[in-house]
Amino acid sequence: MESGKWHETGALEVPVSDAGPAFPEMLRWIPRTCKKQGAPPAPAQRSCQKGCKQMRADYTNEQTDPSGFILLADYVPQIVQEIRYYSTYNFIGDRIDGYEEPCALLTIEAARALKSVSSELSVKGYRLKVFDAYRPVRAVRHFVLWGIEDQDVRMKPYFYPDLEKQELFARGYIASQSSHSRGSAIDLTLLEMQTGKEVDMGSPYDLFSEISHPDCRNISDEQYENRMLLQKAMIRSGFVPIDCEWWHFSLAEEPYPETYFDFPVSSQYLKR
Repeated sequence: MESGKWHETGALEVPVSDAGPAFPEMLRWIPRTCKKQGAPPAPAQRSCQKGCKQMRADYTNEQTDPSGFILLADYVPQIVQEIRYYSTYNFIGDRIDGYEEPCALLTIEAARALKSVSSELSVKGYRLKVFDAYRPVRAVRHFVLWGIEDQDVRMKPYFYPDLEKQELFARGYIASQSSHSRGSAIDLTLLEMQTGKEVDMGSPYDLFSEISHPDCRNISDEQYENRMLLQKAMIRSGFVPIDCEWWHFSLAEEPYPETYFDFPVSSQYLKR
């Protein structure tokens, strides 16, 4: 991707730069711990470390049939998309294998549930912004190979400043198998309709740190309330959060709970 270019995402054209935002400026004020006294418990969440202990994935029932999937922009056109793994502004620093287009694909069931979330939050003055949805198996393998074999840490200051690369797997930030590959998981945030700006969630997307845990209270009350606004809306429509990323949700009643797909992220592939 060429820096400064605009990419059609379906609903809106969103500028995605290879360099990304001035992220180091944000890191200066991000606290390194989440301990805060007197904080109420967060809603129930799935463990981020479940199934993440082994680096080598054993994919069973791997499929390339996209017939149960839909292009999110066609089903919920008001959702904004900035597909980070199509760009080079991600924790690896390269476009990720399998991302042939900057578009979000989801199972029909997950897209239907997300449409309900979008409708609920639009009444309150917000739009959804999606960073990632369906993620092919080949993309997860790219993550794993990067973690095992590649010594490149050029994006460490931006995405995992306090951790070594190998710790990302041990702590569950990156999994050897991903719920995204089952087609019903999504990474997203909120936009304010009035300003068009992202809502302040207390940490940026894909910052692998305790400050990104949904129940972290070493952020402002407003930032925590923003996280809970998104989380509660997602839960009401049938999604489940995880305990280490405020942006990640999976459909509780996903249609393919044991199937990991490996067709490319491509609108053209869906039309085959």
